[in-house]
Amino acid sequence: MSTATTTEFLLAFPVREVTSTNLDDELARSPARLDILFLWGRDCVNCDIAKASILAASERFQWPDVRWLHANVYADPEMATRFGLHGIPVFFVFRQGKKLGRITEWPGADAFVDAIERLRGVDDGEG
Repeated sequence: MSTATTTEFLLAFPVREVTSTNLDDELARSPARLDILFLWGRDCVNCDIAKASILAASERFQWPDVRWLHANVYADPEMATRFGLHGIPVFFVFRQGKKLGRITEWPGADAFVDAIERLRGVDDGEG
């Protein structure tokens, strides 16, 4: 599988950078139904594989009610500590600031999209 550089990914995919100091504020004022926080690291081969998979079919990973956030945990180690990371990449999914779950490593495009679709279909108390 090919890999994608961070620069290629950040230029081609709609993802907003966050830090350990502004994440809570970003989540609190999120206009999205779900927020996906992608935690990655520079020169991480598995992270680059995930980025390449997302870019290869980027339309599958863009939903009108989902906002993507990202942070390089090597540049922001407090983010890694906050989430108790033991490996990257990892994706955390939030709704209205509440963590719904995490996807560890890269499960592949189909499994990732299926997981997000399931979470998008769940409405707190609405069925």
